[in-house]
Amino acid sequence: MNARHSVAILGAGKIGRGIARLLEKSGHYDVVVADASAEALAQLAAETPVATRALDVRDQAAVASLLADRQSAVSQSVVSACPFDCNTAIARAALHAGASYFDLTEDVATTAAIRLVAADAIEGQVFMPQCGLAPGYIGILARDLCRRFERLERVTMRVGALPLYPTNMLKYNLTWSTDGLINEYCNPCEAIRDRRRVLLEPLEGLEHFALDGVDYEAFNTSGGLGTLCETLEGEVVDLDYKTVRYEGHRYLMAFLLRGLQFSERRSMLKEVMEAAIPCTHQDVVLAFCTVTGWRQGRYEQISDARKIYHGEIHGLAASSIQITTASSLCTVLDLHRHGRLAQGLPERRGFVRQEDVSLDEFLANPFAEPFAAATPVRTPMPRRLEVSA
Repeated sequence: MNARHSVAILGAGKIGRGIARLLEKSGHYDVVVADASAEALAQLAAETPVATRALDVRDQAAVASLLADRQSAVSQSVVSACPFDCNTAIARAALHAGASYFDLTEDVATTAAIRLVAADAIEGQVFMPQCGLAPGYIGILARDLCRRFERLERVTMRVGALPLYPTNMLKYNLTWSTDGLINEYCNPCEAIRDRRRVLLEPLEGLEHFALDGVDYEAFNTSGGLGTLCETLEGEVVDLDYKTVRYEGHRYLMAFLLRGLQFSERRSMLKEVMEAAIPCTHQDVVLAFCTVTGWRQGRYEQISDARKIYHGEIHGLAASSIQITTASSLCTVLDLHRHGRLAQGLPERRGFVRQEDVSLDEFLANPFAEPFAAATPVRTPMPRRLEVSA
């Protein structure tokens, strides 16, 4: 497979720049990045030698024009690193261009809309939303653990991107999309209870646990399960996803969202949070999954807990959420380049769920090195991420 795969990345923010750098440095991809921000594109161009295009990602005609310019490529994909409310239109543009589509959305309604678009895909064309950390990698991990049991009882998924040095009252720093964060804290949360799909309230289900000598809390948030509720309904008794934070965070967020009713004024909350909570590159991702059930007649539990620290992407400083999210998307995109995603689909086309990806294949891919190499670490150790050509 000598031909370079053509990729249009829409969005030149932190994650988009990370994806572009990983793909370009691998030597297997012909990358163009589009964004309306000249400043963001200039920063990207100064860091990574990829083509750039000034373009309003919300203008479906402009996106279609960009993709039409690249239709001569042997194979083409579109990656949306944009806010979730841009993604359905981008997916439609990808459909008409014959390009496969990947995004990072956590929004349940957006994923449902993209699934409808995927129904009209042509042979070899796949649509795979939710390709980040959670949803994304955590669903691949959970499904792999489930396959080790003959009968399932409970699946719990706990994920958090946390500052290494929390100093404010929220014990939190902004590390990715503020819109996405607020969305997760405000929207209904899917789960399975007694083998039936249900909706739970966000910020509820508060629990406390300790891991690696650190005390955490976890609570319901929206979107992290991806499509696992659909996949495991009737098979597992209980299934849920919760976001991990340092203790005390949930109480203050509940005060803001409910006590002060910021859940009804999300744009104002975004403005307040971005003015008051600093960003940081010094963070750690915790991905923790536990499955309980029966194996060979015995009631057993298997857990997988990994920490991934901030470090570098080919020499550039990167947060752990930037590393994990960009790496996860690049991994499934690379599996698509090798023809590993469409082969399991009827007619080799359409919608791909995260949990349909083999964990072994995922971890064996060079882009997934941060996940494969992750181990419980007591002392924060910055790490370097390199992907060989």
